[in-house]
Amino acid sequence: MHQSPSKPESRLASITFFAKTHPGDVCGSNGLPLTPNSIAILGRAQRLKDLKHPNLCQYLDFVRGKHERTIVVSEYFGTTLQDKARDALLEPLITRILYQIVCALKELAEHNLVVHNLEPKHILLDDCDNVKLFNYGLYHMTRCGDYVPFPIGNVRYMPPERFLGAKNNIKSDIWSLGMIVAELLLQTTFWPNMKISNITRKILSFLQVGNVFEKIAREHNCLERYAQIHEELRSLIELCLSVAPAKRPLPTELLSHAYFSKDLNTYTYTEPPKSNVLLYRCPLEQIYYWWQLAGGDVQAELKKEGLIRSEAPILAIPQIVCLNGAIVGPKRSQSYLMDDRVVPLKLHNLFEKLCNLPAMAYFPLIHSPKFPHNFGAGMEQLPLVIREKDIEYQFYRVRLFSRLLKGYPYTSDMIRKEAAKDIPPYLRGPIWACLLDVIPIGSYEKIDKFTPTSTDRQIEVDIPRCHQYDELLSSPEGHCKLKRLLKAWVTAHPQYVYWQGLDSLTAPFLYLNFNNEELAFLSLYKFIPKYLQWFFLRDNSAIIKEYLCKFSQLTAFHEPILAKHLSSINFIPELFAIPWFLTMFSHVFPLHKIMHLWDKLMLGDSSYPLFIGIAILKQLKSTLLSSGFNECILLFSDLPDIVMENCVLESQKMYECTPKSVSHRLHVLREEPLTEFDITPDVTLAHLQAELCPRISAKDFTNLLHHAPSDMCALDLRSAVEYSHVRVPHSTNVPFVATQLSEPRLDTLGVPQLEELIQGRIVICISNTHEHAVQFSKFLVACGVLRVCILHKGFNILHTIEPNILISN
Repeated sequence: MHQSPSKPESRLASITFFAKTHPGDVCGSNGLPLTPNSIAILGRAQRLKDLKHPNLCQYLDFVRGKHERTIVVSEYFGTTLQDKARDALLEPLITRILYQIVCALKELAEHNLVVHNLEPKHILLDDCDNVKLFNYGLYHMTRCGDYVPFPIGNVRYMPPERFLGAKNNIKSDIWSLGMIVAELLLQTTFWPNMKISNITRKILSFLQVGNVFEKIAREHNCLERYAQIHEELRSLIELCLSVAPAKRPLPTELLSHAYFSKDLNTYTYTEPPKSNVLLYRCPLEQIYYWWQLAGGDVQAELKKEGLIRSEAPILAIPQIVCLNGAIVGPKRSQSYLMDDRVVPLKLHNLFEKLCNLPAMAYFPLIHSPKFPHNFGAGMEQLPLVIREKDIEYQFYRVRLFSRLLKGYPYTSDMIRKEAAKDIPPYLRGPIWACLLDVIPIGSYEKIDKFTPTSTDRQIEVDIPRCHQYDELLSSPEGHCKLKRLLKAWVTAHPQYVYWQGLDSLTAPFLYLNFNNEELAFLSLYKFIPKYLQWFFLRDNSAIIKEYLCKFSQLTAFHEPILAKHLSSINFIPELFAIPWFLTMFSHVFPLHKIMHLWDKLMLGDSSYPLFIGIAILKQLKSTLLSSGFNECILLFSDLPDIVMENCVLESQKMYECTPKSVSHRLHVLREEPLTEFDITPDVTLAHLQAELCPRISAKDFTNLLHHAPSDMCALDLRSAVEYSHVRVPHSTNVPFVATQLSEPRLDTLGVPQLEELIQGRIVICISNTHEHAVQFSKFLVACGVLRVCILHKGFNILHTIEPNILISN
């Protein structure tokens, strides 16, 4: 057993700030209200989560609070350089710090990022004197500071060109680095008691100076220390403090400088010893996810530290509001000012929750029969909502799936098997990609996503209406990504056109893979042929008609009374179900509901969405049965709240108990060719429209007869003479010629105990004359009989099956 230490150190911290507010009622060029700056920050910040480098603190989360507040959660541990430098540091350590900061800047430059916020309190050192930069993404996430009401960066370390308006140059960070190292070498803080305006003038005065480092040393009476610095190191700092940015070295040039090459091993990152605390060996983003499940709340932590203060709204009411929108009133509260305090997030609660877990659970062995990997097996019976919030269960699932995903595609069968139980929300994006057999190969980069096309106008109209309640999808970054994905899909499918609804279909994949556009694109690329084959053709009427026709038949199969009622008031699926199936319900349900629905959908075949549709009708059954045509139209125009867990369970149950051929459609992507014992392509749309009940294939019929005879009831509609010659085992003869179908009551058929016979079974109508089976199946549906279908190709097909299944007299 793994026991937690008495005082776990915190590895996470948060900072908070306010975004700039827009003036009241300002709209953009498209006539829509402007996106709040805090949402824009949220969108831009996401890419920072992908930065993983030994010299950079990892960003973990960005939370949007009230009144444009943004909260940033990131890795944070060790000592700040500001604290460390209170004692004089030796030259080798200063060189090590310099080298590792340059490594961090090189990594950022490769991602086209700059810091512009470099100062000693944002440089952390661990026990091995490894450097990690903290809060380096503030400038990027606020779009060069445009989204916030305060300046970014410490004036003391800013280069002259920043005061003159230059930005986004990595060489500005090289100056800041030079100033920080110069302070360390001269063992002093520059201009400690000087006003900001005077420091600004001082730095601008350097534009007239040849050697800035020497000038600063002279000003601070440190010439003697300046002279004692190693000559090569001194020239390196002088180079970093060149007034002209062009003369300053790039990070790559600094790293290859001769001064470092002499003793490179003492300067490079030292891998810290592995922690005895197993939790710390897990990825930091997983620790943060579990911390939240264990009751962690960033906003509550900030409140405790006084960084979030509640004030009476009445104090903020303006005294005068001018017609132009200007406001006269109380000054903005002090609590809205920038407060750069760092609040560590305590992990005690998480340790308490996980302290009794077996060590094996941290690193499950998935191919060793001796060691179980199915931890938490007893909790699978609990409702999904509870399982998703249970810290212990989610710990087991995340660790297991993390291992399985590393082995993909070789572990794809195990991933599918585990996903059938449930999918942890934390890993949903990559798990869906595995279930769709996605293997990224870099193809997305090669697709043209920028050349204007005829569909651009429609895409631009649709995107600002697509799941805009979600903060990520409503951000400018979210809009750009969604546009790129849609354009890429249209470009990659010249045979298809952009239909409205494709944006809603793409949104869940983008939401789950916001930082991995290729995975989002490939998931969509695989999803559409699997579930919506040929739906996006320019003329998709035949495909949609066939789909809706099959939906009507399956509704009659599972809900005959409801189907009969809807048919009687002429409320056809064309009036409500097209947006359901064209967008796989992503247009009619919010994202959080779609997630659980698609978790099950991904495990089913192309027929699964039809059962979801029936499950929705089932939930609305009592309302629909008491409604006329107009009431039904109103009901579906504003769909009531659907209990998604019931919908998922119900659709799963129907999907599993329905023979595959009953939901057969011609327009699907097939892995195996059809045989004569399947439902053959000669069944046209006209046939489907004329038949209320679905057909079952001879293959499925034989399968039921051999393996589950108690689940079926075969009604043979041939004459008594034909039946006496040859028949199906366990079948019941109901000669069609002798039946009275005018009155929808089973007792008019004169078959003893027929009701008990068909109760809870699949009822299969078999006849030599197809029209007889069609009429009789309609009669059974009118009687309210569940799960009625017709044997495709009638009784004659059964003669050709080998080995013979018929009984002859």
